[in-house]
Amino acid sequence: MTGPGDELAAAGGQGGGDLRASHADREQVVETLKVAFVQGRLTGDELVARTGQVYASRTYTELAEVTADIPADLTRARPPRDPWRATKVSWLVVYALILPGLVTLAALPGGPGPPTGTEVVTWFAVVYAAFWILGISVRIASRRAKRSGGRPPQRSAPGAGRESAPAS
Repeated sequence: MTGPGDELAAAGGQGGGDLRASHADREQVVETLKVAFVQGRLTGDELVARTGQVYASRTYTELAEVTADIPADLTRARPPRDPWRATKVSWLVVYALILPGLVTLAALPGGPGPPTGTEVVTWFAVVYAAFWILGISVRIASRRAKRSGGRPPQRSAPGAGRESAPAS
């Protein structure tokens, strides 16, 4: 990932610093400042002051001056987290814990009396095992689909692999 100032280096330092920075370049520098703040390299006041400098900067040289005293290797912004992570975790909890219990209650045989504790435990164990087996098989299938890029396996050409009969 290149940062502001890398373009200056690529230009050989010959007036390249006068190139105008884009909004995306400024946002990248702000992310770098935020990481430096979280790491304890900047105080809150410095973060605010330098963020103001970033938005006032017009060129790559001005942007590079804002982060000149921060080591570049240690302030690389992390990749963004998956925004659906919490939703995926909640669905996992529903699938692994709540749904098997509800299916167990629905599947309990309704006989002449209330089910005994051993019946409930047995039914729950069977339903829970079935859910886990189903869940694991779906995970395996989805990983295989990701590896193949969602494409079905290639088929060989008709007649490929067959040996032709010798002509008499």
